Amino acid sequence: MRETHLERLLKDLGLEHLYQEKLTLSKILQIDEKTISDEPPQCNSDLPWYFLKKLMMVNVTARNVQLTSACESVSDPEGAEFDLDKLLGSLPSDNKLNPLDVITALFLCSDGFVQQELALKMSMCQFAVPLLLPNCGTNQCTLMLWAMRDIVKKYRPSSLAESKGFIEDRLVVSELPMISVVRLGECSLSKSEILNKLLSNSQQYHDTFVHRNMEGGDCARQISNGLTEISWYLPCGNKNMDVFSEPVAVANLRGDIASFETQFSFLCQTSAAVFVFFDDLDSECELLTNQHHKAQIFLVGNHQSGRLSLDALSRLAKKMNLSNSQIILRTKQMNDADFIKSLHKAVNNVIENSKMKMKIEQMADIAHELEILVDEDCEKCRTAKKNADAITAKIKDIPKYKETQLPLQGETWKELTRLEKEEFRLRKVGSQNIEMYKSDLQKKKAKLRNKQNSSEMSDAMTCFISAISTPSTERCYFLKWMRLNLDNLSRQMLSGLREVYKTKSKSPENKEEIKEIDQQLSNSSLGIEHFFREMGQIYEASVSLPETNRSRKQLKHLPKLCAELLLDGLPVELVDGDASNIPLRWVTDVLSQLNKLVSPQNKILVVTVLGVQSTGKSTLLNTMFGVQFAVSSGRCTRGAFMLLIKVNEDMKKELGCDFLMIIDTEGLKSPELSKLDNSYEHDNELATLVVGLSDITIINIAMENSTEMKDILQIVVHAFLRMKEVGKKPKCQFVHQNVADVSAPEKNIRERELLLEQLNEMTQAAAKMEKKEEYKNFTDVMEYNPDTGNMYIPGLWNGSPPMAPVNAGYSEAVYELKKNILQVLGNHETSANNIPEFTEWITSLWTAVKHENFIFSFRNSLVADAYMKLCTEYNKWEWAFKKEMYSWTNTAETKISNFGNVQSEVSDIGQLLRKLKTEASSELFKRETKLLENLEEYFKKTEGHVYLVEPYREDFANSAKSLRREVESSVYNQLTAATDVRRGMNEVDKIKMNHTKELGDRVHALIEECRKKKVDMTDKKLDEEFNTMWDKMVNERTFPKQETIDVMRSVFHHLMENLRQKGSHAMELLNQKRLQDCGKIPFKYSAKGFLNQTKHRVLNFLSFEDQVKALQKLADCIITDCSQSVKEKVKTKNNYHDNFIQEILHMINLKLENSQDVKIPTDFEVSLKQHICADAAREFQRMHEDFIQVNDPYRCLCQNKEKFRANFKDEFHERDQCQKKAKEFTDDCLKPAVVKFVSKSLGPDIIDDMTRRIKFSTRVFFEYSVLLDLIRKDNFEVYLSYINSYEQYVKKWIFDEMLELLTNESVSEFEDKHLRSSIKSINDAVNKAQAKEGGNLQKLIQDIRQELGESLVISGDSLSPFMILNNVDPKQFAQWLTECVKDMAKNLRKKFKATEVITKLTSVDVKPHIELYKKLVGCGKQCPFCKAPCEAGAAEHKQHFTSFHRPDGLGRYRWDGNKKLATDICTSSVISDIRFCCAATNNEPHPYKEYRQIFPDWLIAPDTSLKASDYWKYVLTKFNNEFAEEYEAEPAEIPDTWKKITKQQIEESLKKLLGEEENSEIKKQTNKQTKKPW
Repeated sequence: MRETHLERLLKDLGLEHLYQEKLTLSKILQIDEKTISDEPPQCNSDLPWYFLKKLMMVNVTARNVQLTSACESVSDPEGAEFDLDKLLGSLPSDNKLNPLDVITALFLCSDGFVQQELALKMSMCQFAVPLLLPNCGTNQCTLMLWAMRDIVKKYRPSSLAESKGFIEDRLVVSELPMISVVRLGECSLSKSEILNKLLSNSQQYHDTFVHRNMEGGDCARQISNGLTEISWYLPCGNKNMDVFSEPVAVANLRGDIASFETQFSFLCQTSAAVFVFFDDLDSECELLTNQHHKAQIFLVGNHQSGRLSLDALSRLAKKMNLSNSQIILRTKQMNDADFIKSLHKAVNNVIENSKMKMKIEQMADIAHELEILVDEDCEKCRTAKKNADAITAKIKDIPKYKETQLPLQGETWKELTRLEKEEFRLRKVGSQNIEMYKSDLQKKKAKLRNKQNSSEMSDAMTCFISAISTPSTERCYFLKWMRLNLDNLSRQMLSGLREVYKTKSKSPENKEEIKEIDQQLSNSSLGIEHFFREMGQIYEASVSLPETNRSRKQLKHLPKLCAELLLDGLPVELVDGDASNIPLRWVTDVLSQLNKLVSPQNKILVVTVLGVQSTGKSTLLNTMFGVQFAVSSGRCTRGAFMLLIKVNEDMKKELGCDFLMIIDTEGLKSPELSKLDNSYEHDNELATLVVGLSDITIINIAMENSTEMKDILQIVVHAFLRMKEVGKKPKCQFVHQNVADVSAPEKNIRERELLLEQLNEMTQAAAKMEKKEEYKNFTDVMEYNPDTGNMYIPGLWNGSPPMAPVNAGYSEAVYELKKNILQVLGNHETSANNIPEFTEWITSLWTAVKHENFIFSFRNSLVADAYMKLCTEYNKWEWAFKKEMYSWTNTAETKISNFGNVQSEVSDIGQLLRKLKTEASSELFKRETKLLENLEEYFKKTEGHVYLVEPYREDFANSAKSLRREVESSVYNQLTAATDVRRGMNEVDKIKMNHTKELGDRVHALIEECRKKKVDMTDKKLDEEFNTMWDKMVNERTFPKQETIDVMRSVFHHLMENLRQKGSHAMELLNQKRLQDCGKIPFKYSAKGFLNQTKHRVLNFLSFEDQVKALQKLADCIITDCSQSVKEKVKTKNNYHDNFIQEILHMINLKLENSQDVKIPTDFEVSLKQHICADAAREFQRMHEDFIQVNDPYRCLCQNKEKFRANFKDEFHERDQCQKKAKEFTDDCLKPAVVKFVSKSLGPDIIDDMTRRIKFSTRVFFEYSVLLDLIRKDNFEVYLSYINSYEQYVKKWIFDEMLELLTNESVSEFEDKHLRSSIKSINDAVNKAQAKEGGNLQKLIQDIRQELGESLVISGDSLSPFMILNNVDPKQFAQWLTECVKDMAKNLRKKFKATEVITKLTSVDVKPHIELYKKLVGCGKQCPFCKAPCEAGAAEHKQHFTSFHRPDGLGRYRWDGNKKLATDICTSSVISDIRFCCAATNNEPHPYKEYRQIFPDWLIAPDTSLKASDYWKYVLTKFNNEFAEEYEAEPAEIPDTWKKITKQQIEESLKKLLGEEENSEIKKQTNKQTKKPW
């Protein structure tokens, strides 16, 4: 088969596959490399895309679609010779394409929606658009009625010139006269060029029609012959500028009418006049004489061509009955201007006098008669139109229609919005009980939802939902028809109201009337968004029904329908501009369905625009991205709309996302709203939301209005400041519109400086409003460079509308802006959000803006999640730091303990201490640096929303430094204490060594003596001889007694130093009672000298436990902790050291400083410290005396008497002692050292194991696990213990939990690891000692001890018996020792496995439950109102916060008037006008809103979910009477809504706060058996 012209051209243009498939809007709009490429087309297949790219940005140069030829880019060198051939060769070549062919090809290869978009954009550029589209492949043409449906124009005919009114209408339904221009045969005149001149006034010429003198216009047309284009001339009402005073359509047929009779016939029946251009005429011309013309025929000839036969013209004129006025000749004397003038006269005459006017819609009937196809005849389009008409035909009165057919979005929805905001703001609570008030609001909301659910779905909504449930193409046609119909209706109805509004708004006293007209404007406005809004309300109401409800199930599919429309490129309403609210459940479910449709390709970047109303924001977005946000003057954008644009594969990596989300917003400071009271609040909410959602915000500024600019800057800067505070870092681009001068950027240097000054001024104003006055400059809030952060865009129109095309400078500037925006988005400082994360931002931002104080109200699960991840990572680094330093300290202490017994690099123990401290400092510095580097690297990550926790970076860095200081202090204390103990033992060890040496000498002498005796020495006689020698030695030696120190005196000295800083009164109190007399009976505080006269003088509510009770409770808690600490120290059986009492005093000071419930009286502090120190002193005295006794030289000598006796006998009988002594050495020396080593190493391993479990991984997960366990037990006593003795409760809970999770097997594995390690060290030591030449057993043992000097501490006392042996072969001893060590390992394994976990936990050196408590409970601070514990992860955090606040009654607050427990929750109280009083306020009432004046380090964010406190509401509701009895109060008045809270709901709300996965794992881990006691 031969290839047709069409096939050949389509192949050449690379469009052949699209002829059947059709090009779609989503394909055109997607962001690809070509979007931001400035490379000109290189081959013909680039041309259609180049044209589309330019056209979608409304660039008037779009038709200049020619390839860059080689000769254009290479210029002749200077002085080159004349070359005629080369000049001829540079003439246009045959392979150039006519722009009309490219346009025709694109229309043929596009679907109806693309054709409509092309026609709309072409008309904006003032290009003629296809009226009849030829298809040379089928020799048929199509009337492009659908393609032109969307073209709306405004114009002012002469009749409205005086009143300054205008007509705005769709051109396809406008009844206008049409002038058609055709060609018969060859014609030397360019009719298209003449038409352009005819339609242009002297000030503004424009090439509406492509003509031969344009670029590419002279190329032979391949497929566009037969194309009939149409354009319109529309007057502006100015006689000096208008070419015609009335509107007219102008059609232009391409090609010879002899070849296109059908098109010619069509034009003759639809036009008021047809102008036939010719050079030569046949007097018998049947084509002209046989037509049944409805149109007047005008003949236009060129006498200058020399081919015109005047005779033939005369005969034809008579035959056609033409008058002189119907024949226009360009005579030889005429120039262009004269010729155009005569043509203008003829056309003007037709326009003024012709009654032949026709809508393009009506032309479809004529097209059908002539067998011309009509694009609207496709089945899907017709069905969709029928469905749309069925809905819109019934609309007679828009307000009434909305009331009956769209009832849910009216007053009910607005009232719901009001209630919702009041629930968050509590502005009208007055003196009512807050929780009761909130409960009433919730009941009202439920009532309104029930009202919504009780009404049947209207006919209109049933039809609408049915129509959008059809397949994709039909659905898109339906929505387009709906939009067209509704726009037509709104345009008619709103124009009158707008006129009234304009009149009234001129005088400020008409405020109420303006408000009323604004309401009427809102009520009379009707668009597709209202139907979707209704759909959203139907859905939102349905989700308040039970899940099993039939209605709810039937409506479950609605979000998916809307999500599919978002994917189709339809703008979907995000913020309802009328109610000023977001239907959150609807929007989140739509986005959830969208996520399901596109996952895993669900990453999005968000571009938003903010600016004053009617400054061309929507037009800017439409031009930039080719999209279709509503821009008609009938209805400005209200609220905010979101639209999705796909990112092509070639750009995904560069942008790091799969879609761009474009958000268009209503104008800030809109005239409709500016007269209303809450306009600033409304604008602020909207700006905060869109700035928070966006990755880049375009701030659109119209230069002509500086006052409004200042207002909008205040709103925008306020939004940016809020984002800075909540951790979001949006970028911004200021766009200055209507800046035309080429020198504007230079002129605007001063403007930019002025703008920055204003931004700084606004920053300070916004900072003051948000109480964040540390922000002085705009650059403190965000990164902003005045040189790169501003774009200047000239005016939209090139001339005066309606005949002005879009300014090419506007398109080019917007294109530069687009490139800049995509470039900024491509800088991957942070990762793009996925759709669920974007949804979370919508929820959290909108919830926060509903509060009056946004910054303190903002809570976001993404921020919480990022904070949790940071805490988890930091906890790992922190524990690695501690563990490594613990291991290092163990080794250092071992070195100190072995000093003097093994060879050392230093001779003095003081030197060793200094050396170890230097090493410790180096180790700490290295590990601190590593921790800070980890933190630095963590914040460089782009994944995981790390940027959201940037405000906490300093907290964690400070925590790392604090950790280093804390560990340093602890290590230094341990090393100092170990050194002092070792120093004290030096003398004792020397004495013991001398005793052992002397005993050895005497034993050897006795053996010689006994051997000389001639009698048979039996064991009995040997015993007698040994006893005699022993008694003699003991009697002859003097055994010095070690001096005991008076611990009580030492403790008193440190206590006195501690209290000295408290002043003379404290010292006086200290000296009133001897320390020895303190601490003998339980501590009771009697409040002598403590003034508490004001304890009952309260106005609002009071913690009903008085000061004395609170102090007693605090004392009991501190005494328990200190006693535990003393017990732990006593268990070590070490000697007393002054560090011990200093640690105890430091612990007391910390606990007293952290107490926020009560002020600490001096007498209380003194008596408490006396009590604890006296008790500790007695314990430490006993410990010290026990240590002295254990290390008494005489006792130590006697302890080994029997071993010396046995060695004496063996030596005497010359028995082989190798095996026996190897076993004794293993059992007495090595085994205790190994057991101690394993015990020292076990604690960190258990902590390691625990921290890998989710419940012990972070502060929040730990708290959640405790709460889950509490709710499972659901026992009053347990709740009471948790609330009133939090620290003791969680310590015990951790211990019990560990007992539950740890098994003998798991702990034995850790023990076995360290056992293997120590056995290896022993074997290595034996081998190395053996390898040394020469020496006896003593030398071998000393070498083994030397090798083990850094890992095991072998007691000198246990070694003594081995130091007097001679009859042992070292080699054999070593062999037996290896065997004995194997047996020891085996026995220890058995022992470890048999030992209970609880025994191990209490005997290990590092107590896992204490370490875990420190790690998980953090600062231990509790909310000053409800006593909920702080959840901050960093040790050195600046602010305390918690997610689970409780009713204040649980924190012992009651109402003063009726003594009832308070149900108010501090998260609500802090946004109300009520007051509180407590010890910190000196029992004076203080406003809750200003609680930070009293508790500056607490951040109590309002409860964003209004469900976070459900847990404790449930607890107080269930145990109301029990708590009242316990607190000696009256039971609380429980709001009705609290009584409906169930256990299941609590678990669900906790899951929502903390994520599903973690919860499921915790659930598995918390299915426990009965717990063991602590």
